[in-house]
Amino acid sequence: MTATISDTLLNWYDKNARTLPWRNPPGAARPSDDAWPYRVWLSEVMLQQTTVAAVKPYFEKFTRVWPTVFDLAKASDDDVMAAWAGLGYYSRARNLVKCARVVAERGGFPETEADLLKLPGLGAYTAAAISSIAFGHRAVVVDANVERVVSRLFNIDEPLPGARKAIRAQAETITPQSRAGDFAQSMMDLGSQICTSKVPRCLLCPVSNVCEGRSTGEPERLPVKPPKKAKPERRGAAFWIEREGSVWLVKRPGTGMLGGMRGLPDDGWSARSDGSGEAPLQGDATSLGAVRHTFTHAHLTLELHAIEGAAPPQGEGEWWPLDTLEEAGLPTLFAKAARLALARD
Repeated sequence: MTATISDTLLNWYDKNARTLPWRNPPGAARPSDDAWPYRVWLSEVMLQQTTVAAVKPYFEKFTRVWPTVFDLAKASDDDVMAAWAGLGYYSRARNLVKCARVVAERGGFPETEADLLKLPGLGAYTAAAISSIAFGHRAVVVDANVERVVSRLFNIDEPLPGARKAIRAQAETITPQSRAGDFAQSMMDLGSQICTSKVPRCLLCPVSNVCEGRSTGEPERLPVKPPKKAKPERRGAAFWIEREGSVWLVKRPGTGMLGGMRGLPDDGWSARSDGSGEAPLQGDATSLGAVRHTFTHAHLTLELHAIEGAAPPQGEGEWWPLDTLEEAGLPTLFAKAARLALARD
């Protein structure tokens, strides 16, 4: 049964693989140049908790500006953070630069999972994906799509996250010795195109005849997920200080919410849940309205105030020309606030 699953999925993948800018065609020889593991690594970091559609333009931009890991290692933190703006989960961008510098210093990417795990920002999934896809080593790759496929194939009905040990054990049994990278990508494609979360397309699935979840009549209930907790509501304030065609932008601390990014000065909302706090600026304030943004852990309503006659707050910052504000690399929250401020004109 297990050999049938891997063989069948590889045959299906050979005919149905998605064409993606970071992917080698199925069955093709792996490129031998240093840019190949870089592209695999970069795509896998970008794809963490982010859709393929959202990642494509960022991947193309990064590989155009920084074609190799050695180019990225030489980039400034500010340039990388600005290029990442809008993709979210900004700790990934901070770790991206750290990792690039470590890899460049050692002369290239290591090949084994154990050595890849020593790099900044790489977890078990990413290390396995790079080892198998970029270097052809056998590694068990389990992302959310693979998790869903395996839980249905073997009818693993223990709730997550407890089920992950059993899911990985079963994924181990079906991962072949050869073409492990293609096999991992076949599972990803099956999960994204056929074995989808809400309405699995079982009639089109190449392994539906051996799927224990399908035999129950309710494959869509797997994997069993715990009830989602309601996200807390947060409130905060940001301040628009404009002078002679420029706006004052601050550099946020390197750690914490939106760490290392440019943004508008604010009242410290990221450290509070009750919306308390005092405006750090003195001057005539005019309310410009509010923007709402959802983070992984909370919803935020951010009140925006224009401050007339205020001196910039203390701390690292700069006057940024309004006509090039799109080049500042503002994260989505502050980009929304900027659009609100500019809409008043």
